[in-house]
Amino acid sequence: MAVNDERPYPVGIEYNSVSDLKGCLDAATVTYGFDCCCMPIAHPLFKRELLGGKCKDAYGPFTRSDIILISYDWQLVIGKVSPYLDCDSDNETYRKQSEQTFLQELSYAAHLNLPAVMYTIRGPNNTNLARLLHTRFNNHCSQQFWIRLPLQCSSVNANYYRNNVDYDEDEPDTWQWWNRLRQLANSEKNIGVALEVGPDLPDEDVLSRWLGEPIRCALIPTHVFLTNKRGYPVLSRPHQAFVKMLTLNDCKIFITGACRHENIINYRKYIEHLARRTSQPDPLVAYAQGYEDFLQYPLQPLSDNLESQTYEVFEKDPVKYKNYQEAIYYALLDRVPVQEKETNVQVIMIVGAGRGPLVGAALNASRNSDRKVKVYAVEKNPNAVVTLYAQKEEIWGDSVTVVPGDMRDFNPSERADILVSELLGSFGDNELSPECLDGVQKILKDDGISIPSSYTSYLGPLQSMRLYTEVRTYKEHSKHPLAHFETPYVVHQKNRYHISSVQPLFTFFHPNKDEILDNSRYKTLSFKVNTDCVLHGFSGYFTAVLYKDITLSIVPATHTPGMFSWFPIYFPIREPINLKATDELVVHFWRCCNTKSVWYEWCISEPYPLSIHNSNGRSYSIGLH
Repeated sequence: MAVNDERPYPVGIEYNSVSDLKGCLDAATVTYGFDCCCMPIAHPLFKRELLGGKCKDAYGPFTRSDIILISYDWQLVIGKVSPYLDCDSDNETYRKQSEQTFLQELSYAAHLNLPAVMYTIRGPNNTNLARLLHTRFNNHCSQQFWIRLPLQCSSVNANYYRNNVDYDEDEPDTWQWWNRLRQLANSEKNIGVALEVGPDLPDEDVLSRWLGEPIRCALIPTHVFLTNKRGYPVLSRPHQAFVKMLTLNDCKIFITGACRHENIINYRKYIEHLARRTSQPDPLVAYAQGYEDFLQYPLQPLSDNLESQTYEVFEKDPVKYKNYQEAIYYALLDRVPVQEKETNVQVIMIVGAGRGPLVGAALNASRNSDRKVKVYAVEKNPNAVVTLYAQKEEIWGDSVTVVPGDMRDFNPSERADILVSELLGSFGDNELSPECLDGVQKILKDDGISIPSSYTSYLGPLQSMRLYTEVRTYKEHSKHPLAHFETPYVVHQKNRYHISSVQPLFTFFHPNKDEILDNSRYKTLSFKVNTDCVLHGFSGYFTAVLYKDITLSIVPATHTPGMFSWFPIYFPIREPINLKATDELVVHFWRCCNTKSVWYEWCISEPYPLSIHNSNGRSYSIGLH
């Protein structure tokens, strides 16, 4: 969700009990301007006695009638399951009655079509609850279920769990409660997290880890807010930073507890203020809107002809072609001294010209540097060639020669001084730039240069339940049963946690001076794990050196500002792996080649072996023809 002044960030309010449902809802949404309310599903006046007989035999209704609100208004209510239920109680009678009541309330919430149901857990033992949820979702239930738990245990609860629960750590980690439950419930995508934010926050790495989880909402008690000099509620700087991180992930914020300042509206306005400060203009954010955590198959422009819309989207990048133009500009200045600028005509060959943005960049660089050039535009896509011919006739004239056909088959009468290409994919080499540029470097002069001159792929371990569950839903009957877990995906990763810093993987140089051209690769990377987490796969990135110090990068730490042409690539694994702090994660990665295609294979050897993914390219490969 893009946050702007016209549409405030959604902020809700929680009620622990409601005597007048419609009145409270109207006050919250109309009078106070909250987006929605969180309320108990069952009216407290109709609390059942769980130890005194079956719930279904109890006389009278257990909650309000559905006609109190119209259907639209029920969409503004997040239902809370009764807090006294314990589906994992040691008391068998209490457990069974809790199960029945729990399912009864879920059923009524589904009848009302509430957008979500919230249930509070108070410790790590939720195995029976996980079974109930897994069973319910196996019956094709589409209900959204939020597990509510504290971000950090209070000192009282921490002492209890240290004394009564078998923990390896000194302090109980509430993330472990959630992780255990979601794994027992088969990581169902309908199960999310509702985090209670307390006055104390855990360290930064623990907070960042939650960003890899499906946080649906955060509940901020009014007692967490401080009071500024003007008497208004504010949050401490660490709390502000965390709330900003949550709003970037479109996490709904709920205000809970009694009003401790002049007006409850002030809490809502403050959260909206923080969200507005977070949403600074960013070309990448604007471009990626609607594509967050959306899996896409990587493009294969060598074997497939790209569509007009695809070209149009990439040509809008405000940075990429500017950097290419700058690289060509400095290359021309270095290759042609001032005294030769009238006689030395540099031959620039754009290989994979598409619809011509690099041709325009080359001509602009020629004018800006006051150097003469002759440009060849080589393109295999016959549909894009139509546009190139139109551009030549209407704009470029005789300064450009259009060459239809595969660049590897191009045999011009003269050789290139500068070879320019934009064959880079999200992983650098995954659109077969090495094979294409190796095949075309025969037309480059001995002292000629390639733009880009090199590129390096990067890999980093990732926690993202969202991406894992998205991959799990992919099924193709014509492919290997595990194909969806052996296929890389291009995806704008938003709901994720970087387990460790990314590391360089494969590097390619152009022109390739090796006597034997071999673009197969194999490398082992080792990552240090800083906190307990779950591995769901690996993120892939790249950096490219266009010319000297002119670069492009999508690596998080060095991302080229304002550039949006590439999303990261995601390499999933078949089964999530629980990692412990201080574990060493060792991944093996291969780039394999034959005469028909190129593919990647990957596996994990430490701390737990995981078999080879995509062996022999059985699930995913990149065609060479």
